[in-house]
Amino acid sequence: MEKHISVLLNETISSLNLKENSIVVDATLGYGGHSSNILERIKKGYLFAFDQDSEAIRHSTDRLKNIGTNFTIIKSNFVNLKEELQKRNIDKVDAILFDLGVSSPQLDEKERGFSYHEDAPLDMRMDQDNPLSAKDVINNYDEKDLARIFKDYGEDKFAKKIAGKIVKYRQTKEIETTLELVDIIKNTVPIKYRLEKHPAKQIFQAIRIEVNNELEVLDKALKQALELLNINGRLAVITFHSLEDRIVKQTFKKVSEVDSRVKGLPNIPNEYLPDFKLVNNKAITPSSEELQRNTRSRSSKLRVIERIK
Repeated sequence: MEKHISVLLNETISSLNLKENSIVVDATLGYGGHSSNILERIKKGYLFAFDQDSEAIRHSTDRLKNIGTNFTIIKSNFVNLKEELQKRNIDKVDAILFDLGVSSPQLDEKERGFSYHEDAPLDMRMDQDNPLSAKDVINNYDEKDLARIFKDYGEDKFAKKIAGKIVKYRQTKEIETTLELVDIIKNTVPIKYRLEKHPAKQIFQAIRIEVNNELEVLDKALKQALELLNINGRLAVITFHSLEDRIVKQTFKKVSEVDSRVKGLPNIPNEYLPDFKLVNNKAITPSSEELQRNTRSRSSKLRVIERIK
């Protein structure tokens, strides 16, 4: 298994403002890159880490045990953040992290079907218990729904054309593998477009978002995360495409702005001041050294917010 390199690691860890006794949530444990760094810094604190991938949990448990025992791994989607923490009598925490990238091992285990470079069954489920797979989406959704997903979640300019070609193809045979789908996409788009970038990239992103209901889940989870923060607690989110980043940016903007009814007044009453402040006005992006070291960090953006009252 190829080692997973955590993106924006130093920037993220330092922005969480950790203390020795911090209670921290890693909403996206993955292969434990961020979590192991957090655990090293909170010797008297506690870490709760969420993941729905059994393989990642197995790997990370061993990795974290080498650092300390002050952690709990919760096998659940981060949309259940509040509920799962309340079960463990936790109402407030000091720091929360979301890293929304697909972990490298998931991409590299070709049988998971996330990669458009490897031939594998069409799967793309983050949680192997999820009844909906990429194969179901591709073979059972009607043309209109496929086009909508490709356009909304993949922002692909050939969305309609590709959807039409998929529906036509599956009339003769079920589409079963990633490279079978890649071929259909390649044969639909103009050669010029194929030379600019991999024509399946945005379509695969769109299918993955649909299968895992990623955008709706993110929206709900961010709201819960903000509610869970203690005063001076921070929430850091790493995104990898514009759709996710837009949700994070808008959510943060909404809670950190002064109430529009009193904006511009010389003395604004405390109850109209926002509960949160942006730690950085602009998203943090990878350094040139990181980009050289890890090409997968290319599209990543880090946004951080702090509860101030």
